[in-house]
Amino acid sequence: MSLLDFLRRKRAGDRFELSLGPGEGETLPVQDTRAAIDELSQVVRNNPEAVEIYLALGSLYRSQGEIERAIQIRNNLIVRQGLDPTFTARAWFELGRDFRRGGFLDRAAHAFEQARALMGDKPAILLEQAQLAAEGSEFERAAELYSRLNRPLAQAHYLVRRAQELAQGGNAAQAGSLLRKAVRVYPGSVEAWTESLGRAYAEGSSGQVKDVLREALVKVDREMRFVLMEGLVDTAAGVRRAPGNEAPLSNRDLVGAVIPMLEDQDPDVLLFFYGARLLLHCGQHLEARSWLEKTLVLRPDFWLARLEVFRLTKDEQSFTPFFKEQLEFFMDKARRLRRFVCRTCGLKRDSVFYLCPRCRSWHSIAFRYDFSQ
Repeated sequence: MSLLDFLRRKRAGDRFELSLGPGEGETLPVQDTRAAIDELSQVVRNNPEAVEIYLALGSLYRSQGEIERAIQIRNNLIVRQGLDPTFTARAWFELGRDFRRGGFLDRAAHAFEQARALMGDKPAILLEQAQLAAEGSEFERAAELYSRLNRPLAQAHYLVRRAQELAQGGNAAQAGSLLRKAVRVYPGSVEAWTESLGRAYAEGSSGQVKDVLREALVKVDREMRFVLMEGLVDTAAGVRRAPGNEAPLSNRDLVGAVIPMLEDQDPDVLLFFYGARLLLHCGQHLEARSWLEKTLVLRPDFWLARLEVFRLTKDEQSFTPFFKEQLEFFMDKARRLRRFVCRTCGLKRDSVFYLCPRCRSWHSIAFRYDFSQ
C-alpha cells in the first residue's frame, strides 16, 4: 500500500491523536521518502484543505533535514482561520519537533507549550518536553515531566544528574537528598547507586561503602551490576573525585569493604573481573590473578580477562626487550577497545551509558565479552 493510499483510507472525520513511534516518531509507511514528498506535494496543490496530508508532508521534509520547509508548513496551518483546534494543536506539536530538530530549543519549548495549552497533558507532548528539558540541562524539570509520564527510570536518572551538579557546586546535602529520592522513585537506579558508592568512597567511609554496595547488589538488575563496579574502580583510579576531597578511602580499606561483599555473591563473570581490576588497582597482583582465573573458568573466551592474566605473567616469560615493548603497545591498544555495547541496537562505546545515544533505550548497556560481539 502506497503512502497516498494509506492516507486516503482515513475517513474525513478522523481526528489526530498525538503519538510517538520509533526514532523521531514518524509512523508513515514510506519506502521512498523523496517520491512520497513529490506525491504529497501534488495532492496538496490539488486540495489545499487536505490538512492531514499537509502535516504528513511537513514531517517528511523534516525527516530529510529540510527544516525551513517543514516550519513553513506548520506556520501556514497555525494561522489558518477556522482550522479545527485539534489540527492546530498538532501543527504546534510538529512545529516544536521541527524547531528541536533544527536546534532552536527555546522556540521548540514555546511550540510545545502552545500544543499543551490546546490539548492538555498528552503523553507525546510531555515526552517531547521532557527530552527537550534534558537536552537543555534542565534536569529537575526533566525529572518532573518524566514523573508525570510515570517513567520512574528516566525520572531517577535526571534526579541523579541534578545531584551531580549540586555536588560539584559544593551542595553535598541537597545532592544526597536527591540521590535518596532517585532510589525511592526507582530502586534499581544503577546511576543513583553508582553515584552514592562513589560519594561514600570519596568521603573515606568503608562502612558506608559496604552498606551502599550491599543494598545496590540486591536492588540493581543483575545484568547492570557491573556498572556499579565500573564506577567504583574509576573513582578509585582518580577519574572522578568529590570537589575539595583530601582523604578518600585507603586501598586497604577499599579492598576490605568490597572484596568480601563480592565473594558473598553467586558466581558472576563480571563481578569476578571487576574484583580483579580493583585488586590490581590496589596493588594486590597475586590476588587479582586468582580472581581473573576464576573469571576465565566461568567464561574462557573473555578476551579482556585473558589479556590481564597475560600481562601479569609476561615477566615470567623470556621475551626480548623489543618484543616486550611491542607487546605493551598492542596490549594498551586492546584495552582501549570499546568495551560496552547496547543490547538493543548494537552500538559500541568505550564508556558507560544509561540511555543509548542511538536507539534511546534505557539501561540497555552490556559488556563485550569477546571481539565477535
